[in-house]
Amino acid sequence: MESAKKVELKKIGSQVIVITGASSGVGLVTARAAAGRGAKLVLVARSEEALHQLAEELREHGTEVITVKADVGRQEDVARVAEMAIERFGGFDTWINNAGVTIFGRHEDVPLEDQRRLFDTNYWGMVHGSLVAAAHMRQQGGAIINISSEAADGPMPLQSAYAASQHAIKGFTDTLRLELEQEKAPISVTLIKPAGLETPMVSHAKNFLHCEPQQPPPLYDPALAADAILFAAQHPRRDLFVGGAAKAFSAAAYHAPHAFDRFMRRFMCRAQQTSTPAGPREDNALYDGANSLVERTGHRRALHSCPYTTSARHPLLTTMVVMGASAAVAAMLRSRR
Repeated sequence: MESAKKVELKKIGSQVIVITGASSGVGLVTARAAAGRGAKLVLVARSEEALHQLAEELREHGTEVITVKADVGRQEDVARVAEMAIERFGGFDTWINNAGVTIFGRHEDVPLEDQRRLFDTNYWGMVHGSLVAAAHMRQQGGAIINISSEAADGPMPLQSAYAASQHAIKGFTDTLRLELEQEKAPISVTLIKPAGLETPMVSHAKNFLHCEPQQPPPLYDPALAADAILFAAQHPRRDLFVGGAAKAFSAAAYHAPHAFDRFMRRFMCRAQQTSTPAGPREDNALYDGANSLVERTGHRRALHSCPYTTSARHPLLTTMVVMGASAAVAAMLRSRR
């Protein structure tokens, strides 16, 4: 943490921010929030139509923005994003690796070709972005923010390729951070691990189940993830959870793995399946980008605030919350005895 304190990050309004996966979900919410705070933006996605529509919307409110149609799984595409950002703005201050997809299905039912494609986007897209960003930031500094998931810390049945990609993202991000700290590069590297979010992720997924999939509750508003991302763009942090459920998921998987596995085995498969018959399998965004700008699914029970997520930005406050929660649990156990 000593080297992290030496990293100085600009205020959002003075930054040039690159956002991959900017045409939907967390990327879209983050782009609009950053624009509202005065940032210059480099928006990246596979859908040129959606990017142009978003850029016109933001320019009407005075935002300086360029768009780059790119597949983050292709290294040459990501290199072109950096080149265009440097050509237009002279560089960039924060790079957000947000592009991601998932696949629902038992591991033996999902073709290896589809699993590799998922890794191209989720893992290799993050690697390509992190490396090109680090190369640019080594001199003037900046922030690399990688968006992962609670699945980086535990198993996720029916989404085995997705869970594997999240574990890989965590491993690469943590190692990259150590190496940059060792060379004293002025770069903050943050891993953000949200719980389930009310985004179109499920509708974009490729589905091999007999029914329509769903994200199990609780679901959180993607604005909470966007807030965490923009906080990390200004304040160096090692990692941040979004949603108390994500922290609980991680803690349970680490401290009580056998009990956690039993819980996941009994409830998680069922919780990810609906009673609606599966739609056309080809209706997904695994290989092609979605054209519509959709932030949320309209789930009425999504949580729009989270005390843990707010407190996690302040280490001392987080420690006090955890100590208080631990004391409460201990008192409850004593009373039950």
